[in-house]
Formats: sequence, C-alpha cells, structure tokens
Amino acid sequence: FFFSSRRRHTRLQGDWSSDVCSSDLAIGQDESEIQSILTRQQNAWNEGDIEGFMGYYWNSDSLRFMTKEKVTFGWRNTLERYKKSYPDKQRMGRLDFNVLSIELLSSESALVTGQWKVTAGLAVSEGHFNLLFRKKQQRWVIVLDHTS
Repeated sequence: FFFSSRRRHTRLQGDWSSDVCSSDLAIGQDESEIQSILTRQQNAWNEGDIEGFMGYYWNSDSLRFMTKEKVTFGWRNTLERYKKSYPDKQRMGRLDFNVLSIELLSSESALVTGQWKVTAGLAVSEGHFNLLFRKKQQRWVIVLDHTS
C-alpha cells in the first residue's frame, strides 16, 4: 500500500480530518524529516560542501547512484564521482530541488520523486530524480539515487 503525501494532506484538510490517527502523525513526521534532509543537502551543495551533501547518503559499498551514463556503486565512489564532476564551488553552482512527491512505502522506506536544477554562471543543467530512502539505525538515508 502506497501512501501519497498529496492524498494525506487532502485528507487532513477535508471534512473528516478529525479522524487522524497516530500513524498519520508518524507518517507526517517521516515526510518532514525527509524534506528536511533534502533542504540540508541543497544548502550544503550551495555552500560548496560536497561531503556535507553526501552525509545523507548511506555510507556503504551497497549505495547505488544511477545516471543515464552508468551505475556507480558505493559511497566513496559516488563522492569521488561528484568531486570529479564538480571540483570547486564555482562549478557546483546553485542547486534547487523541487520535490514532486514523497511516498512512504513502509515505516522503513520511502520513495522521493523530484526535479533538480544546477545554475553555474550562464550554464544551467536540470533533470529529474528518484531517491529511495531507508531508515538505518533510526536515521533516514538515501540508498539509491537515480538522477537523469
């Protein structure tokens, strides 16, 4: 069963919002935590802090980062890929996320779909992403990033 954040917000604003139970509140808290992670990632990127940006990825050799070109396995390899593509703050530019949906798949996993845009001087790159979050040791982390 998929939980749609749009559906849940509609429900909370509807006439029967008094029927909200504690599990709905926990779902809202998880969504807020994930949204906060994305905001902190965006802020770290815009400060030129790739390590800070990567701090929300699962620090494991099992992390997967996928683009249209290739699949990169592992936290360290993903960090090195970012550093090679964005060697300094100027090349990193300004990152903006537009989260389209956060769907809780279970109490331990969530799927985030969104758009990204990096503006570096006159150059603009943009695309879409799907992030699979898992709760590891009571902390939400990205275990799979498919960005194109």
